[in-house]
Amino acid sequence: MSRLYREITGIWSKRGRLTLITGVVMIMLVLQACGNNTGSSSSAAGSGGTNTAEAAGDKASSNVPAVLNYGFIGSNKLNLPGGAEGWGLYKGIIQEELKPYGITEIKLTGFPNGPDQTESLISGRLDFGSLGDTPAIIAYASGAKTRLIAQTSAHTVGYLIGKKDGPKTVQDLKGKTIAIQKGSFMHRYVVGLLKQEGVTDYKLVHMLIPDASAALARGDVDATTNNGVAALKQIEQGYTHLDDASQHPDLLGSSATVVSEEYLAKFPDFPKVWNAAREKALADLKQHEDEYYAFLAEIGDTTPELAIQVNPISDIKDTAFTDDGIKLLEGTKNFLVDEKLAKKDFNISDWQLK
Repeated sequence: MSRLYREITGIWSKRGRLTLITGVVMIMLVLQACGNNTGSSSSAAGSGGTNTAEAAGDKASSNVPAVLNYGFIGSNKLNLPGGAEGWGLYKGIIQEELKPYGITEIKLTGFPNGPDQTESLISGRLDFGSLGDTPAIIAYASGAKTRLIAQTSAHTVGYLIGKKDGPKTVQDLKGKTIAIQKGSFMHRYVVGLLKQEGVTDYKLVHMLIPDASAALARGDVDATTNNGVAALKQIEQGYTHLDDASQHPDLLGSSATVVSEEYLAKFPDFPKVWNAAREKALADLKQHEDEYYAFLAEIGDTTPELAIQVNPISDIKDTAFTDDGIKLLEGTKNFLVDEKLAKKDFNISDWQLK
């Protein structure tokens, strides 16, 4: 009996120990599994958060087209504008600044005048462009869905040039024919000048500068508008310098950089990114003034000396907007509205995107 008892007790003792060990092992496995699950959950959450952020960044970049279509006024063998924008593109500074946002190519298109450029912007061929303030204002007042993101210059000088052996003063233009680029800043300058001088009964005909210069040489028109190096060359050739906007600060032109709302929808931060890139290019330009004027001479087919005279670095604005620039823009807009050249009035602040 006692022997049987001892055997049974031993069996139960072994079974108890086995059960205890099994229970402990099970508890340890459960705790380990919970720990692993918790760690996996945290890791997944962290990994998921990182992946989500990366995915959001990738999605934001994917919304930005790889090709940026930029329009400017003028044509030259380098197919580049002047100013900080042109220098930055020439040196590759702007390209490097835009690359992190997924922009791998900047396609540039030169235009003979502002109205032609705004048509391309409205049609969607361009994403943004730099042009004179007058065509940019006229386009916006006509319903163009653009936003003003910079005014990089507020000292564009228009010239009024008379034919040889023709009018000698602005007053002599009464009853005469003047060639202008309709809708350009020089159009606004001439109309404003003649109004200030009390000259009436004149006739305006729309011609691009090459055609107007040829017409002036033939004597088909009595005067024409021009600007920059081309105007100075005409004066050197014996054409009469009737007037220029430097004598009328309120009739100076300014630049306007505008972007389509369609492109902004794809790249909302574009104004900030572009202006930062432009300011970096300007800082570099100021460190290489001689090289910059040589660059201007190359694209303008002139000399560095004339480039300095026509486009001094001091005319380039350090920031996207300045108080004096906006004041000039307001005056231009009011003039265009009063003269019925702009279809409707509007607040510059509603157009401006800071």
